Amino acid sequence: MAEQFSALFGSIADVGRTGSGGYRRFAWTGEDRLLREWFTGEAVARGAEVVPDRAGNLWAWWGDPDTEPGVVLGSHLDSVPDGGAYDGPLGIVSSLLAVEAAGPLARPVAVACFADEEGARFGTACAGSRLLTGALDPSQALALKDADGITMAEARSDRPDKDPEALARIGCFVELHVEQGRALEVPVGLATEIWPHGRWRFDLEGQANHAGTTRLVDRDDPVLAFASMVLAARRHAEQLGLLATFGRLQVSPNAVNAVPGLVRAWLDARAPTEDLLLQLLERLGGDPTQESWTSAVRFDLELADRLSDCLSAVPRLPTGAGHDAGVLQEHGIPTAMLFVRNPTGISHAPEEHADLDDCLAGVAALTTVVQELAG
Repeated sequence: MAEQFSALFGSIADVGRTGSGGYRRFAWTGEDRLLREWFTGEAVARGAEVVPDRAGNLWAWWGDPDTEPGVVLGSHLDSVPDGGAYDGPLGIVSSLLAVEAAGPLARPVAVACFADEEGARFGTACAGSRLLTGALDPSQALALKDADGITMAEARSDRPDKDPEALARIGCFVELHVEQGRALEVPVGLATEIWPHGRWRFDLEGQANHAGTTRLVDRDDPVLAFASMVLAARRHAEQLGLLATFGRLQVSPNAVNAVPGLVRAWLDARAPTEDLLLQLLERLGGDPTQESWTSAVRFDLELADRLSDCLSAVPRLPTGAGHDAGVLQEHGIPTAMLFVRNPTGISHAPEEHADLDDCLAGVAALTTVVQELAG
């Protein structure tokens, strides 16, 4: 299995790799098409029939899901800018190997490859699963633009829509994912919930002016207001026990010799409860524009208990990261997530890592899950 895993995981190691050592695998690009073709070829080679849904996600089926809803594994293959190698692909590779290793199956089984999970190109995370379930309006999605002004409609060759028939084929969904923190002390853990989280845009206005002639006392510099807001967000996050990050920034006119006239900043905030997020926004003030909101998602307890029993009581932990599994759970599909330990604690960066032995433990756990649910 070590040889199989290394060969399969390594076969896409060069796709979208940048000089930083990270990856740029954005949805509906050449890199994304190569990965989707790779997924299709590997699934077909293992005896699956691969079909797209109306939202643009790919489904590799073993058995006929129209006779009985199946057990679905899967994840995604796209990345954030300069992201790590394991976020998404670890789940896809592990799922393909687990189905192959599970032996004879009594129920239909699938591996799903979700499109545009990261939202790195068009700004909406989990776009494939949200379109699939109807949580994202197709016309709204197609109007989204990337940094070059290209709309999703121009980037895609299809017209996406929700797909109730594809959803009806899912009896339950289990996603394996690399841990995106440093909470696990053993190779594999089981998710309990996804914290509520959201994204807000702050537009801080000032007066553009000459950097070499405008006296400090005469300046209306919005960068100062932004700096105060960053420090305030950190202070309030520590007090409230949540996570707050200003990770994206636009400064206008963005010239070295000009006092800025506008700072546009994006806040990502995640917390154990929705009330804490609202408290943070109230403390920061201003009039931010909410660009996304995801309520708390608690994974199916009955399914989690069943997985815990067959996996010898693996530890359970919450996560602040959003996933396609959360979108499906919100839609009423029994869903569970397995995490593979990340010794660096780093994710969405080139240093993201999982040891080979832990990856193999993840494949073994997922194989046991397939045998338990479909064997």
